[in-house]
Amino acid sequence: MTSRRPIIVWGASGHALVVADILHLRNEFHILGFLDDIDRQHKGKRFCNSTVLGGREQLDLLFSEGVRHFIIGIGDCAARTRLAEIVKQKGFSLETAIHPQAVIASDAVLGAGTVISAGAVISPRVEIGENVIVNTSASVDHECVIANGVHLSPGVRLSGRVTVGCGSWIGIGAIVKENIRIGANSIVGAGAVVLNDIPDNVVAYGSPAQVIRRNQ
Repeated sequence: MTSRRPIIVWGASGHALVVADILHLRNEFHILGFLDDIDRQHKGKRFCNSTVLGGREQLDLLFSEGVRHFIIGIGDCAARTRLAEIVKQKGFSLETAIHPQAVIASDAVLGAGTVISAGAVISPRVEIGENVIVNTSASVDHECVIANGVHLSPGVRLSGRVTVGCGSWIGIGAIVKENIRIGANSIVGAGAVVLNDIPDNVVAYGSPAQVIRRNQ
């Protein structure tokens, strides 16, 4: 039996719990530890049957010790994208985490660092970029294109041929009609029903969804 490869999860809060559970279920990696830049008091504490090793100051040491595999366990899109770039620049590989109870079409494309949670459904000819979260029971229908750093919250429903731009966050239970484009760095609120395109850098919510303000 091949030994499991060591991996570091960057994050030590809610989404990191989900990522760690998926990694345990897949049994392909051994979680060597977690990083946490937010609460430095976490260093040395137990988390998900492992230990919080510290923050980004640990990266060079981990690389020198032969660690090569990382995954970002942070829900915030901008932070996740930023930390993923740091990890890649340091020479680490970003790994995917796919829950065994997710349904993934055979021709779907998933980028490095992406997390697919329990109950998610990814349909044929879907393209998903790097460091995307398809959260619990979200569904992505045929021919959707999901750019880097997107977070599809639990229960999101994307119809066919939807495009979501880099770094956008679609809130829990939102529904998006077919052939819609959601721009980059935008937020679609919980429970929204999106019937028209959403531009870049805005916050939109409601049924039907309306642009409320710029996303600062």
